[in-house]
Amino acid sequence: MAGDNTARTVSDLFRWGPRRGDPEGAVPPPEPGADETRVLPSKVLSKFLAALAHQVSPVLVDLGPVVGSNITFFGERLSCKIFVEDVCAEIERHACRGAAADLPAFLETRFSGRDATADGILCWDVFDYLDRRAAQALASRLARMVKPGGSVLGFFGTADVERHHFTKYEIVDDSRLRHRPYPATGGHRHVLLNRDIIRMFEGLEVSEQVLLQINVREILFRKP
Repeated sequence: MAGDNTARTVSDLFRWGPRRGDPEGAVPPPEPGADETRVLPSKVLSKFLAALAHQVSPVLVDLGPVVGSNITFFGERLSCKIFVEDVCAEIERHACRGAAADLPAFLETRFSGRDATADGILCWDVFDYLDRRAAQALASRLARMVKPGGSVLGFFGTADVERHHFTKYEIVDDSRLRHRPYPATGGHRHVLLNRDIIRMFEGLEVSEQVLLQINVREILFRKP
């Protein structure tokens, strides 16, 4: 793993053939509080996919761990180039070293030299594990990395709970995600107010926003 002053990139670049049609399937009721793999609804993922579908061979950046089925899904659906950047692994590495205070400075340079290179960015719930300074550093960098007309999708928790895991999000279809917890140092979720989230992503506009019953706010940003 690279040191703190070097941007670590786990890049999986795939290109596939024609895009397939939209999958179908009923959305099961959510199961809040379950500490196990579960399938839960997403109201904004379909909007993110639709925004990327208008781009020719879009470039997608995924801030979560590598999930093979997601790479296949995006490749088949969008014929896109995918860069997987496991920011959660870097958060965990800093926590294990007792260096969480160094995260803001690290994230300020994490994507240096990549301004206006991404058509879409998947943040998942990364911001739940960052304090305010680190969250601002990452949001500012992502706002610069996304291209004009590009989109950023993020999930933001609304309940202050203790968590001892990260979550892999596996796409089931346009409106459902499979949540797979895996161990992490954990700690209290950093809950951000809606106005603070919007301010952090200066230069982007809120395209869609939904508050789910599972205490998660889904926000889709767009760069004018």
